[in-house]
Amino acid sequence: MTRSAAFFAALASIATLVLAVPISAAAGKVAYGFNAGDIRGFATGAVSLSGGGAFDLATGFVETAGGFRCRETVAQGPLSGCRAGEGIRWDTAALLPGTTFKCTGAASEAPKTATTGTDTVVVRSDFYRAGDGVDESFTAQMIVSENDIAADIPGVQNVWVQGVGCGSAVGSFNSARAA
Repeated sequence: MTRSAAFFAALASIATLVLAVPISAAAGKVAYGFNAGDIRGFATGAVSLSGGGAFDLATGFVETAGGFRCRETVAQGPLSGCRAGEGIRWDTAALLPGTTFKCTGAASEAPKTATTGTDTVVVRSDFYRAGDGVDESFTAQMIVSENDIAADIPGVQNVWVQGVGCGSAVGSFNSARAA
């Protein structure tokens, strides 16, 4: 074997190892993307959200973000004060193992539970309005799921924002976990 052939063989071996490590390290991550045009249910307000990213509950890794807009003024909960037309983006402050929630906020509505897993993510997110720069305007929990999270409410409810309500999102989850 010539020196150049040996060099390229060694280089190929190193490249194989470099590429194999990130693939195996990413085995626990779940990626998702979604678009929800109308989230509502509480007394006032409606928001739209889009975005996605990746997370791994076992390690606490989370990199998710997207677009956000208050479609109608919100006057309760963590997004209280977000006026119709405001909102630019959201990003994740923390990955949560789960949460309890209500879609309408009505006293008669039974609380529901959502748990982070291969088809659902629960996060505490920062929401930003134009003019606030890099300082978050609001912080609230949110849920995005591939499945209906509120079977007791007509239609498919697979996205929730704390203090605003539930809505239907188009999206998908892709788990890299080994079968």
